[in-house]
Amino acid sequence: MTKRLLSMTFAAMLTLALPVSMYALSTEPATEQSSDREITITVLPSALQVNNAQGETLEVISLTGNQVVKVKIESPSQRVELDIPKGCYIVKVGNIVRKIAIR
Repeated sequence: MTKRLLSMTFAAMLTLALPVSMYALSTEPATEQSSDREITITVLPSALQVNNAQGETLEVISLTGNQVVKVKIESPSQRVELDIPKGCYIVKVGNIVRKIAIR
């Protein structure tokens, strides 16, 4: 009983520590203002769609801290193909950081 309670508490703490803002196959983009432009990140089944982030760097980092993808965003609207295993990742574009789940 105690072990189960501890594991549920730990899982709840992990959920609260890194808010889930996007999921794979979600059609709702995550947006945030950066200077005078609104950067949008949308998770697609095997790619990320990044809008209004020209000149920024996109990084995808595993939950163990290993960088799995690093791409320079060259255009105002760019699709970045992801060839990574299913799981949870941290996505960083400029000063915007999001947790995503690839399913």
